[in-house]
Amino acid sequence: MEFLLCYNLNLLIFDEYLIMAAITFDTHEFVKKLKSAGFSESQAEAVAEAQRDSLAQALDSHLATKADISRLELKLLEHEGEFKLIKWMLGIILGGVIALVLKAFFPVV
Repeated sequence: MEFLLCYNLNLLIFDEYLIMAAITFDTHEFVKKLKSAGFSESQAEAVAEAQRDSLAQALDSHLATKADISRLELKLLEHEGEFKLIKWMLGIILGGVIALVLKAFFPVV
């Protein structure tokens, strides 16, 4: 019995961009390798189907691609100046709070 099924994931939509991703899993080749390793045909087909299903589930869970990560890095670089400003503001606020705490616990005589 021939058992051939290829799983293809063709489209992922991230943000406003369309990303093409194709991942093919050749179950027929997988079944042949399992049979040569000593699995019966029904066992090999069951394992191949389970593997195909687990790959499909993993791919449908919105994994990040290299393009996604690059786009995220670019967005972070766009806001780098704002991050520096926030860092300085938090430093000044923290310094003020520390000064108030020290003044409260160690009053100047």
